[in-house]
Amino acid sequence: MKNVAVIGAGTMGNGIAHTFAQSGYKVQLVDISQDSLDRGMATITKNLDRMLAKERISQQDKEATLANITTFTNMEEGVEYASLVVEAATENVDLKLKIFKQLDEATGDDCILATNTSSISITQIAAVTKRPEQVIGMHFMNPVPIMKLVEIIRGYNTSDATTNTIMDLSKDLGKIPVAVNDYPGFVANRILMPMINEAIETLYNGVAGVAEIDTVMKLGMAHPMGPLQLADFIGLDVCHSILEVMHNGYKNPKYAPCPLLVNMVRAGKLGVKSGEGFYNYAHSKKAEQVADMFA
Repeated sequence: MKNVAVIGAGTMGNGIAHTFAQSGYKVQLVDISQDSLDRGMATITKNLDRMLAKERISQQDKEATLANITTFTNMEEGVEYASLVVEAATENVDLKLKIFKQLDEATGDDCILATNTSSISITQIAAVTKRPEQVIGMHFMNPVPIMKLVEIIRGYNTSDATTNTIMDLSKDLGKIPVAVNDYPGFVANRILMPMINEAIETLYNGVAGVAEIDTVMKLGMAHPMGPLQLADFIGLDVCHSILEVMHNGYKNPKYAPCPLLVNMVRAGKLGVKSGEGFYNYAHSKKAEQVADMFA
């Protein structure tokens, strides 16, 4: 399985493509927007340059990684020869269902279809295909080239063979795969997102300010990044979407997004990606500093 297609060239997609390519896989990076592909490749190049400057890779490693990636704006062409497809599009259930219907038609019968979803049901996604036993979750952590964990999520019909293949492949990427079952939020976000939401509630209720909340969690709980800064890094829209999936899935009010989070997303204050969230990144290099924490 040395031919992998990645759907989506955004933050997660370009990180996944980077990781596979650096491990020697031939990668077809697919996005409907050429601009997104160009930005994705620029990000990969920048991250490789950062690794090169820190002497974690050689110039030859950088060139080989970039040579392993080919970009496509046409999905059918991009996935035609893939043994594995990893979907990393926006965390929107309708979009993912549409993509998986297309992938089911465009890929070979033996191709495994994986999704990088952070919360959406693998079983629901698999149900729109004719190969539910070959559909699985591969939830990478951000930033993908650095973070070791991959949550491997089995849908109701995911086969042992598919699971074992993806577990082994994840290890080949230098990752540590952890198998979990298919429930909203899986493990990582079921625990993380309520903590972030509670930090936002703490701010919303006037208990303390942004810096104070983050300082307590960093110094008191030994977190490398406070929950509000982490929310900015993840994207407040992504946090909101994951909480909504869990709220709808469990019907438990404890997962309801804080009204402050809802309003910030409506206002377009999404964190690092928009230049402002709980912190202001517009006139500083703080966004790069956040990324450098993981480099």
